[in-house]
Amino acid sequence: MSVVTGGAGFLGSHLVDLLLERGHRVVVLDNLVTGNTDNLAHHAGDANFRFVRQDVTEYLYLPGRVDYVWHFASPASPVDYLELPIQTLKVGSLGTHKALGLAKHKGARFLLASTSEVYGDPQVHPQPETYWGHVNAVGPRGCYDEAKRFAEALTLAYWREHRLPVRIARIFNTYGPRMRLRDGRVVPSFLAAALRGRPLTVYGEGQQTRSFCYCADLIEGIYRLMMSGSALPTNLGNPVEMSVLEFAREVLRVTGSRSRIVFRPLPQDDPRQRRPDITRARKLLKWEPEVSLAEGLKRTVAWFRKRLDGAVDAATE
Repeated sequence: MSVVTGGAGFLGSHLVDLLLERGHRVVVLDNLVTGNTDNLAHHAGDANFRFVRQDVTEYLYLPGRVDYVWHFASPASPVDYLELPIQTLKVGSLGTHKALGLAKHKGARFLLASTSEVYGDPQVHPQPETYWGHVNAVGPRGCYDEAKRFAEALTLAYWREHRLPVRIARIFNTYGPRMRLRDGRVVPSFLAAALRGRPLTVYGEGQQTRSFCYCADLIEGIYRLMMSGSALPTNLGNPVEMSVLEFAREVLRVTGSRSRIVFRPLPQDDPRQRRPDITRARKLLKWEPEVSLAEGLKRTVAWFRKRLDGAVDAATE
């Protein structure tokens, strides 16, 4: 059986889809602070699927055998972790501790969904797993960055002390269907604005760079990493790099929108560049992204159009 913490979220729900497709029995643990059961509604009635509303920072108990624990629980967007700094720190520390404890008790393999944010505003480019990062621990983004850095340290402590089989995925910018329209990340922000005919807000001069990986590619990499034999952190993302301004223009092209691009001051500690070195993933997992940005955006735009056409309640988005 697979346990997915945060399985009602964007990436967690796509992982649940893949696991069920590949014959796993799946239990999702999620307190729905940022997740949404709509992301899992299509699995209702599936005998191999169960949802438990659970805060993973509290005691975790599940009867029966558990083979894999996939720890995805955490606010993961600037809007979320700036509004929920204490919860973000707690799920990265206490939540990771509880999830590791469950894996240890059950003799299960454990995977931590970490992040490229552990590199902070990097001074090494592209970022290999050997880079220690350049993080402002007390800045506005520190609650998320340090929560994930602590989670990595705790995960490897369980590996070293208890010989728990662990995996650590450092996830770079990922996008796709089921992203919340107002979660503050650049892809949903730009797409929602473009589809509504509103201005696209670019910070600074838009020359900061990002790389965008489609969710299906990322989840395939996650699965391969769990089934691999490496406990060391592994970058998963798309190494194709572009500036935020270039990305804004691509969104306007794909959507056919006539929205303007407007510029605002650069937020504190916003990374100037972000691109993964995926050499390790290529060698270890025989993995690299396959979905082009144009195709990934096409699929994502189609999903966003349906959401907007359906007039989704802003309170849930």
